[in-house]
Amino acid sequence: MKNYDVIIIGAGPAGIITGVTAKKAYPNKSILMFKEEEKGLVPCGIPYIFHELNGVDKNVMGPKPFIDLGGDIQTDSVIDVNLKDKIVKTESGLEYTYDKLVFATGSKVIEASFIPGYDLKNVFYIRKSYNYIKQLFEELKTKKNIVVIGGGFIGAEVAEQLALHSYKNVTLIESEKQCFSKAFSRELSLKATKALSETKVNVQTSVRVEKVNGDNGNVSSVLLSSGEMVQCDAVIMAIGYKPNTDLAKNAGLELNKMGAIKVDSYERTEENGVCAVGDCSQTIGFLTGRSDYVMLASTATAEARVLGHNLFGVKIKKNFNGTIAVFSTEINGIAMAAAGVNDSNAKDSNIKIVSAECSDFDTHPAAFKHTSPLTLKLYASPCGSILGGEVWGGKSAGEMINTISLAIQKSVTVYELISFQIGSHPLLTSAPTKSILIKTAEIIIDKIENNLK
Repeated sequence: MKNYDVIIIGAGPAGIITGVTAKKAYPNKSILMFKEEEKGLVPCGIPYIFHELNGVDKNVMGPKPFIDLGGDIQTDSVIDVNLKDKIVKTESGLEYTYDKLVFATGSKVIEASFIPGYDLKNVFYIRKSYNYIKQLFEELKTKKNIVVIGGGFIGAEVAEQLALHSYKNVTLIESEKQCFSKAFSRELSLKATKALSETKVNVQTSVRVEKVNGDNGNVSSVLLSSGEMVQCDAVIMAIGYKPNTDLAKNAGLELNKMGAIKVDSYERTEENGVCAVGDCSQTIGFLTGRSDYVMLASTATAEARVLGHNLFGVKIKKNFNGTIAVFSTEINGIAMAAAGVNDSNAKDSNIKIVSAECSDFDTHPAAFKHTSPLTLKLYASPCGSILGGEVWGGKSAGEMINTISLAIQKSVTVYELISFQIGSHPLLTSAPTKSILIKTAEIIIDKIENNLK
């Protein structure tokens, strides 16, 4: 029975970054990482396999950086963890002991068992599995009429990519009034849903799938709550993910009400020497202080860097106190991004906000061939602290939201933003005289001061 200083269960973004960071911080520690498949996928890149990348092998992610630093890898599934004796047992029958154990088991799809017909042949999911997605890619080549259930990021992006094939008819079903409503404000959700509707995707909102019908065990149609019957030869369920915590639960670790492993702010469980990171672990909302349900690779890797440095004692202070939830996507050529509070979730959480919106172009002058319009909406507290933001338009929205995320995390105020020192270039940014980030801050200041008069 071989012993390791650290065993990491899982080789997704959280597991890999935990391993890489820990090997850099503690090069003399022996670290073993378990992965279930020989190859892994970039989770957020999966939708683009179905057209833009045209195959799985351009979206492969693996633990090579961890191996290069001296980490060990086993392609084997861990089936049992004995916390008392610090032993993990694998599917192949091998056993290993550890000093520190990290659960980085990620998330798994929510199966739609509440929809009759969910188990028919040609009902598929977007699983984070190389082998499954490779097979799905081949299966969908022959499918012409496809129904995607779920209008979140994965469902919308998969639908858009599939619809780029001229011979396919793709229908997306979303029960909410707009797609992306769990991440974006109502205003941005409307824009995103409109952008998707202007592609070849037949977008139907405010309607549910009541039943998946079959013919000789194969999908033939779906029945909607509106009474409409949509003919199809494949259904893709994209209704969400949940923490993959069966192994942790069976080992005796405590889970929260959302089924995630309970951890402190340094990703440590109450079991000495046992940690959990990424989608399988508990997240706390940055502003609400309550358990949240955000599953993002960006969040997971931020947690993993903190954990990797602090596995053998806290030596780097964690500089964020909860999940901001930073989202971005591109639909029909329009980039859209959001972080923190917006009009919709502020109301749900009873958070008072002051907002402002400003539009311009992402170059100066706006006459270059690659110029795109860009709009930013900023949300602040009545005292000026930046609480959230949304950006849409050109591709620079993806990085601009990261700047806003840092401002939220560091409690920057709109008063500080107006003296924000920026770099600018005609080809790369808007004019320094009218930066939309600074202009929105100025508008919020005016609103705050006018309210005080």
